[in-house]
Amino acid sequence: MDYLAALTPPVVMAVAFTALIVTMIKSQGGANKAKEDAVVDAALSRAEAGQRKSGS
Repeated sequence: MDYLAALTPPVVMAVAFTALIVTMIKSQGGANKAKEDAVVDAALSRAEAGQRKSGS
């Protein structure tokens, strides 16, 4: 029975890690992709504008 107790934590972690990866892959894209891309583009343009103002 010691071998079962020794193998349980790695198996549980492997299953949890696999579920996490599958969830991440499934959540990529979809209906909110354009909205998320717009938010990132706006943040990048604000950061670039701040750098241009401080540089000149």
